[in-house]
Amino acid sequence: MTATTPTTPRAAVPGTRPAALYTGLALTVLATLAPLIDIATIDTLTSHVRDAYPDWGPDLVAKDRNAIATYLVATSALGIPLWLVTIRALTTGKRWARTAATLAFAAGTFTALLNLSLSGEHYDVIVPYQHGTLTLLPCLAGLAAIVPLWRRPTHTTNAHPTP
Repeated sequence: MTATTPTTPRAAVPGTRPAALYTGLALTVLATLAPLIDIATIDTLTSHVRDAYPDWGPDLVAKDRNAIATYLVATSALGIPLWLVTIRALTTGKRWARTAATLAFAAGTFTALLNLSLSGEHYDVIVPYQHGTLTLLPCLAGLAAIVPLWRRPTHTTNAHPTP
């Protein structure tokens, strides 16, 4: 028979802001679904491609639109498991949580800034600005979540100690 020692659950990483983490997750889900909703409704992606390539036929426009939409959905969807792992790591007090949160923030911010700046042949930007901006919103929530993680805890001292 083996003896088991009771384990105490780890506390959340100091500075964890679950509201910011869940907001970032929700914004990432929204950014993931936005290109699909766009195609099903107002289809600004097709207009974006048609503006860049007015001589293209509908089949080429649709292929390029689908490529942009697939890229946006795939890159945004990669953020969902990153948010879930980060939330779990921070709320369960994993030692590596701060570093993982910071790396996930850096990757997401790099991708969002790439979306806002990547240009191509006839495009001013390949990803339309409204979609690029939408991919940047989860990064703002990520920033609100990680800044407190790296701040040093403030220790309050009692100015009038009791005897």
